[in-house]
Amino acid sequence: MSMEKTERPVMTENKMGVMPVGRLLAGMAIPMMISMLAQAFYNIVDSIFVARISENALTAVSLAFPLQNLMIAVGVGTSVGMNTFVSRSLGAKKYNECNQGANTGIFLALCNFIVFALIGIFLSGPFYAAQTDVAEIIKYGTDYSSICLGLSIGIFCQFCFERLLQATGRTSITMCTQILGAIINIVLDPIFIFEKGEIVFGNFAMPFGFNMDVAGAAVATVIGQVVAACVALIANLKFNPEIKIRLKAIRWNTAIAKEIYRVGLPSIVMQSISSIMTFCMNLILISFSTTATAVLGSYFKLQSFVFMPIFGLNNGMVPIVSYNFGAKKADRVKRVVKLTIVTAVCIMTFGLIIFELFPSTLLSFFSPSQTMLDIGIPALRIIGSHFMLAGFCIIAGSVCQAIGNPLYSLIVSVSRQLLVLIPVAWLLAQTGVLKLVWLSFPIAEVVSLILSSIFLAKTMRSANRIMAEK
Repeated sequence: MSMEKTERPVMTENKMGVMPVGRLLAGMAIPMMISMLAQAFYNIVDSIFVARISENALTAVSLAFPLQNLMIAVGVGTSVGMNTFVSRSLGAKKYNECNQGANTGIFLALCNFIVFALIGIFLSGPFYAAQTDVAEIIKYGTDYSSICLGLSIGIFCQFCFERLLQATGRTSITMCTQILGAIINIVLDPIFIFEKGEIVFGNFAMPFGFNMDVAGAAVATVIGQVVAACVALIANLKFNPEIKIRLKAIRWNTAIAKEIYRVGLPSIVMQSISSIMTFCMNLILISFSTTATAVLGSYFKLQSFVFMPIFGLNNGMVPIVSYNFGAKKADRVKRVVKLTIVTAVCIMTFGLIIFELFPSTLLSFFSPSQTMLDIGIPALRIIGSHFMLAGFCIIAGSVCQAIGNPLYSLIVSVSRQLLVLIPVAWLLAQTGVLKLVWLSFPIAEVVSLILSSIFLAKTMRSANRIMAEK
């Protein structure tokens, strides 16, 4: 890997190294937060439309979450590693490494697509059969997952190209591509799901439709992803001069791939652990009823309105921290970390209030039965109690990744979701009282808080020593 620093004419320093921290974080994070809210909106609209088919259809989509989350974990994790590598290379003025990182990241995204296409085509059926014996749920779920994974090139390329824009601070463009994909998905959902003339909302009847049921939701999703990916690619080629994408350069580079996954692999494992956690929770909950699993799926859709802005804030923070850490600007690193944590906790406090005061209103979006309401209302209130703690933990973990200590985030994630949440949920399920199972979420988050605080302090001390070296 080339270590030269003067491979192109001298450029004016990127805004991430000179703009006032508050304005910089707002300028980068707010567009990402808006785009993430758009993503959350179309995720929930997807389930709202599917719920109008039947509760089994909603359950099928809910059970797909572990597979989809695994796919997202690999796509996001690879992109996070690439993003961090590119941002740090820019901060250190290593422009050739920056370009190599971008092109290698694109190659890795294409490889990931091939793997998940095969998983979707051949393993969707067995995946559902392992969770339930309800034939309708298996059919709906297999249709949905095989399409979402089999045609996943859009989502992998979208993650990759959007992260390249984020790496150079162009988050407003990323916001536009994500909102575009969300709008396309929302518009196409009823067209592909329902038949002509079927009432969708209020007095609105479909002027035409393909009547594909749950499979239609998957088709709408992948179309939105492909369009967003194409627009993000065009935006990189036209408006991102600091990164040069070249067709001949899109190939395997062992040294860079290793560096990308040094940071990205813990992120992949962390989100993959979430897939394992959700799969295990579904098995625990389905022993009570399929409605309980539908409630968990509905919770994940609803909580995205709270967590997605945090992830957007996170995405705005990571390249700033990575860039200034690479440039050895310690004061800027400290200020952006503190500001991000405070903002995250404030957002999560708002989410906590909504979940505690209006759980029945939130569940009403999914055409719930009375049984679903009886299970879901206490579930949302109990699970929502951990939101403020989660806000701090998410940011702390990302700071560790951005500075180069991804193992800490991995330890926290494994401890929270596998060593605490699942065992506690299983033990509480033995009481036969479903309400107690939901307590596993706040209990696990307390453990996460303790570990995250310790690791963040260690990471910042280590970073300060490195940045003090000249």
